Amino acid sequence: MKIGHRKSADNASLVLGIGLGLTLALQVDTITKNDVNSIYPLITSISRLCALVGTYLALVGLVLISRIAWVERSVGHDRLVTWHRKLGPYSLFLIGFHVLLVTVGYAANDQVRLIVELWRLVTKFPWMLPAMVGFTFYIAAGISSYKKVRAKMSYETWWTIHIYTYLAVGLSFMHQVITGQMFLGHPLNKLYWQLLYVTVVFVLVYWRFVIPISKSIRHNLKVEKVVIEGPGVVSIIMKGRRLDKLKAQGGQFFGWRFLARGQWVISHPYSLSAPPSDKYLRVTVKSLGDASSGVIKLKPGTRVIFEGPYGTFVASKASRGHVVLIGGGVGITPLRALMEEFDETKEIDVLFRASTQADLVLKAELNEIARRRGARVHYLVGSRKEHPLTFDYIKKIVPAFRDADVFVCGPKPMVDAVKEAVKDAGIPKDRFHDEAFAFHGE
Repeated sequence: MKIGHRKSADNASLVLGIGLGLTLALQVDTITKNDVNSIYPLITSISRLCALVGTYLALVGLVLISRIAWVERSVGHDRLVTWHRKLGPYSLFLIGFHVLLVTVGYAANDQVRLIVELWRLVTKFPWMLPAMVGFTFYIAAGISSYKKVRAKMSYETWWTIHIYTYLAVGLSFMHQVITGQMFLGHPLNKLYWQLLYVTVVFVLVYWRFVIPISKSIRHNLKVEKVVIEGPGVVSIIMKGRRLDKLKAQGGQFFGWRFLARGQWVISHPYSLSAPPSDKYLRVTVKSLGDASSGVIKLKPGTRVIFEGPYGTFVASKASRGHVVLIGGGVGITPLRALMEEFDETKEIDVLFRASTQADLVLKAELNEIARRRGARVHYLVGSRKEHPLTFDYIKKIVPAFRDADVFVCGPKPMVDAVKEAVKDAGIPKDRFHDEAFAFHGE
């Protein structure tokens, strides 16, 4: 990580740490002896702390995926998404504990059963019903993030469920500031909490809507043509103006919305499959049975709304004179773009694994770049058993693998296998660069 990027990341971490400290202070500042003098008031106090911290972590989670440009450049999109996923369960559990513990505390005080107390809280307390609906949405988002569940979902279904996370966080706001003990009679506490929400809303609206729409209008990006590359694989060539101002690099990706039927509602992340120019961008997409299967029907002139560029899967990350690029299936596309971005001094080996010869998309382009650059492309056609991508297997193809920078993009099992090979080779983490071929981070 460059010094400037590291400083930006450190500053972001400092701000988030200060915010957490101020959030904890809300509880510390307003707690009284009566709140901790017996077991049930103590349980209620703990429930409030869980609500505060859980909500703060939920807001941080939204900021992590708000696509703030300088944070993306500093940390990398994949890492931010991974942090978002790891933070989510803690937020959900804390808010869940709040619901459970506050019900227990109030039920003991009122001497009624838990279900009776929960019903009373939801129906009698102001803004509790919207908060409970929001909590239900949050549970749905949490369940859909579970690895085995999301593996069975289309990108569109997963995306739609996660949109409700924003609504879930919003629905809880009024309940917090109107009934929260730390806000009643404490205007500065309430002001801090309001500013926190306003800041998050501003960040989301600005970076997820204002910036993408203004960029799209400025660069006037439209579909130029759609090229069939192989079975179920197409390249979309887009033309715009002053695209060099985007400062995009091969290996990065954008979120794309094509203003055509079934393509404009949800943003789909596709990597560049060729180095960008001042007039053209290209992505190569494989049909996965969702909206990606409809891109072949895109007509020339279709307007494109985009977010990005994102990701740090770029040539400048290489620190050695030798780079090894390992791709699986359509995961080869960002690597094909990377090949042309390394300077002439780099020695390049490409390992392209595919199930069949027909799956070797962009093969002619890879061969031409290899001829021009003096790179070596190794086509590994067959099953995983035939080409296991272990350290022992890779070093037979690339004897100097230990001394190289490794870039990998493809299905998760393949990425994991290469990661293990890199570990076995003793290659340090800063020389391993992956772009997991999935619609959200692992």
